[in-house]
Amino acid sequence: ATTTTTTTENAHTSKRHMQRFAALRTTTATTTTTTKAVKTSSRRRYLKSSSAAASANTFQTPTRRVSLHFARRKSSLVKTPSTSSTTTKTHTKKIIVAMASSSPPSSQTTTAEFIENFNRDYLQRHKSYEDNFWETKMDLKGNSVENLNTSFNALETFLGDQNTLEKVRELLKRTDGSVSEEQKIVLNQIEKTLKCYIVESDDAKALRESMMKKEGTLQKSRNNLKTQYTDKDGKVVDTTPTVIRTKMRSDPEESVRKSCWEMLRKNGPFLLDNGFCDIIKERNRFARELGFEDFYDLKVTNAEGFSKKKCFEMLDGLEQATKPLLDKALEMLKKEKGEDATKPWNTGFALSGELTKLTDPYYPFEYAPEVWGRSFSKMNIKYKGATMRLDLCDRKGKYPNGFCHWPTAPYKTQDGTFIPSETNFTSLATPDEIGSGNTALTTLMHEGGHAAHFSNIVQGSPLFSQERAPFSVALAETQSMFLDALCEDASWQARYAKNRKGETIPWELIERSIKERHPYKVFQLRGMIAVPYFEKALYEMDEKDLTPENVLKVADEVEMKIQGGLAGRPLMSVPHILADESSCYYHGYVFAEMAVHQTREYFFKTGDGTIVDNPRVGKELIENYWVHGSGNPGFLGLVNNLTGSPLKHDAWVKELGVEVEDMLKEEKAEYEKALASASSSSKDEIDLEMRAIFVHGDDVISDSNDSNFTDACEKFRGWIYQEWPKTKTMA
Repeated sequence: ATTTTTTTENAHTSKRHMQRFAALRTTTATTTTTTKAVKTSSRRRYLKSSSAAASANTFQTPTRRVSLHFARRKSSLVKTPSTSSTTTKTHTKKIIVAMASSSPPSSQTTTAEFIENFNRDYLQRHKSYEDNFWETKMDLKGNSVENLNTSFNALETFLGDQNTLEKVRELLKRTDGSVSEEQKIVLNQIEKTLKCYIVESDDAKALRESMMKKEGTLQKSRNNLKTQYTDKDGKVVDTTPTVIRTKMRSDPEESVRKSCWEMLRKNGPFLLDNGFCDIIKERNRFARELGFEDFYDLKVTNAEGFSKKKCFEMLDGLEQATKPLLDKALEMLKKEKGEDATKPWNTGFALSGELTKLTDPYYPFEYAPEVWGRSFSKMNIKYKGATMRLDLCDRKGKYPNGFCHWPTAPYKTQDGTFIPSETNFTSLATPDEIGSGNTALTTLMHEGGHAAHFSNIVQGSPLFSQERAPFSVALAETQSMFLDALCEDASWQARYAKNRKGETIPWELIERSIKERHPYKVFQLRGMIAVPYFEKALYEMDEKDLTPENVLKVADEVEMKIQGGLAGRPLMSVPHILADESSCYYHGYVFAEMAVHQTREYFFKTGDGTIVDNPRVGKELIENYWVHGSGNPGFLGLVNNLTGSPLKHDAWVKELGVEVEDMLKEEKAEYEKALASASSSSKDEIDLEMRAIFVHGDDVISDSNDSNFTDACEKFRGWIYQEWPKTKTMA
């Protein structure tokens, strides 16, 4: 079977949080575009459009999709494409311009027609933006920041249309029985979403377009920033941000680790010298024009449904509860590892350097996709017919963070037809670097959790399943972080942490890991909360004080106060702070972590008290967390409904305070129990109800539609051995 790829003078690059496949890409240009067959196969669902306005495939993450689909205008449904090769000509630039302005709905439009038309038109714009996002972030051939900005503005304009909002409110006021209760739920969600984007002020509109243009320019400059470190012999080495972070954890030479840290510290001055302060100023002006305190207040209110004040009241409680644990951990670090261990380039290595080397053989990167798929399948996690594109390996110019986005947000049409999702999913593995396999596997569990969540949202509009406001950041991250947390459980490691010979990680390494890392887990928590505290301070600065020198000073002050010293990951190197959609976002990870511990506590206390390989887990997540999407009852309500308690930090703080000996006793019992029951797990069929396509930039590596998921993983392994021969010699 074949899929189609659109090529033009200006192809698109990669996006921000998700992985993308370049088998099928839509490109926008000022001229015509040609769609030609590309050698890939399609077994599940590649959604294809017969209209120019719908063409493109995207893949996105945190942050999420993987596959191609195109909305057909006929019957407002997304259809399964034929497998024949086709050649078409379309005027893509006209499409994007047309997207920016849609005619208001007719007064004669029925409720069902209005909802179907809205869903179709929204999905087209959403997909166009996500395609451009993916291509820009993945640095695909011919990507265009101009097209990214244009498609973003078209989507924002569509969501900011006052006439549509008035029509929605008109329909909601009807009392003649022409609007069903189910349709009211959809209309309320449309109203809720539009209210996040309606911009009535001309000044605010101008600010929005200006700040997005500045952000696009800065991002392009950032892609050209040279990432280098000095090796032990004094040679300057060109590399990627992922390798920099990996070496800080694992390189035995302190001079190399320090060089890597200094490279990360260069991010701040670079961003500030290329206009970041002006972006902060314009974001705040935009937010205040809309009546918010500042940009942070706007973002948290739109995404979570509560104010910045409420947000930091919850964060302050967690910060105060964990400050004594931080002080205790810092003193223990100095006592056990020496004063030098507190230096920012040494802390990560002191806590994991040798251990990372010892455990590395049990996390071979090339097996990570199959391990992820098998683990999810055993928990009865399904993807409901989704298509996922996975771009897993690092390369120059690629966005330096894993993510998952959805070019096609799943939904249920008015006649009950379910439109499955497309997911773009990316991680940044360097297969022959020590520690990269563990990192990649954790990323797969995390981003795969996002994809599973969004694939199972079954509501009457794609607005329930798109990752931007008003979707709760905390709700989205709870699902992914709950699943990647399994990688630290002894019971999970006994089943899935195996070397290339199939040998299970020994208990002694798990025991050592707990002894060496558990007392210092509070460092991770404090590193997480440092980001929202920094962004809060950043957006509360007076414009006259927003200078590069002051911003760097504030960043260092927050690191010292919250983390107890300069951070191994400098705050100005955190990629989330740069992009509009991910800035003022990180508190969501913190609240999600609270919910993760609360959810884990619930599963351990109910049923058979297990999570790993428990088919009940997938069922309960789908029914209680996933199916609702961004609709009612919302993040706080969903956590309360599943766990029977309001969201609190108690379970998290309690886990951090567990004595090492008590944890060892409990984990060893789980490890031995898992060993006894895991003998046949590696032979079971992997059924995720999903099409998986493995890509590397513009190249397709393997496709599960050619046979099955396991075979696609095997082809991916072969490609890894070919591209990174060192891994084959390890096998």
